[in-house]
Amino acid sequence: MTDFTETRIFESAGHFAPKPASAAKPPALLLAETSVEVGGRAAFLSHLNGEEYRLVREAGSAMTIRAGESVFCQGDPHDGIFLIESGSVRTFYTGPSGREITLAYWTPGHFVGGPEIFGGGTHVWSGVAVQKSGLLYLRGSDLRRLMERIPGLAMGVVEGLVQKGKCYSALVQMLGTRSVVERLAQLLLIMADKDGHTSSGRVVIRRVLTHEELANMVGSTRQWVTASLKKFEQRGLLEIGDSRITILDLPRLRAVAGLI
Repeated sequence: MTDFTETRIFESAGHFAPKPASAAKPPALLLAETSVEVGGRAAFLSHLNGEEYRLVREAGSAMTIRAGESVFCQGDPHDGIFLIESGSVRTFYTGPSGREITLAYWTPGHFVGGPEIFGGGTHVWSGVAVQKSGLLYLRGSDLRRLMERIPGLAMGVVEGLVQKGKCYSALVQMLGTRSVVERLAQLLLIMADKDGHTSSGRVVIRRVLTHEELANMVGSTRQWVTASLKKFEQRGLLEIGDSRITILDLPRLRAVAGLI
C-alpha cells in the first residue's frame, strides 16, 4: 500500500503534489522517560489504497491555519479530528491558574483532536498551530462511517490512539517521578536524539524552541529554564549559541537526567 502522507504534501490551493523522495518528515516531540518513537506510526492513512484515500479526502474539509491560530480549544464542543498534512500543532493543557503544560508538538502524518474522535463532550486540552499548517478536518460522524466501511482506516486510527495514550502516559510518569532538572536534561536528550546533528563529538540540536516553550514542556518557568541552561553551560555540558543548543558532553547530561 502507498503511504500517502509520506508521498504527498498539502498546498495552499487545496491540491496535492508529489513530495520529493529525499524530504524527511519532522518527528513529533514530547517529554518521556525514553525517546519515544512516535514518527514511525505517524502516517495513519498508510493502510489505505488510492480509492480509500479518495473517499477520506472527499469526506474531510481541507483548511489552512496560520501560525498562532487555535485549531481547537479546551472546553469547546468536541466533534472530530484534524489530520496534520503540513506544519505543526502544539497541544497543551491550561490549569485553573492559567498556567500551561505542553503535551506534545505534532507534525505531518499525525492527527489531533482526540480522544473522543467520534465527537461528544468537550475538548480536554487545546491545539494551536506552531507555524502555517495544512489540516484535513474529519467530522466524528463521517469518521465513524468511514471506519465502518474501510478497515484500514479503522486500524490506523486505533494505532494512532494507542500511540498517543503511550505518549501521554509517559509524560505523566515524567512529571510525577522526575525532578524538573532531570526533566530539562531529558528533554534536551530527546531533542538531540530526534533532531540532533553530530559533528566532532558534539550534538547540535536543530529544532529551535524558546526558553518559554521549553518551560511549558518541563513544567517550569522561563526564568528557571534560562538560569538552568546557563548552569549547564558553565558546567561544560552544552553550549548556547544563536538559535541553537550544542550538547558537548552527552554522558554527563545523561547523568543529570538520572539515566546513569
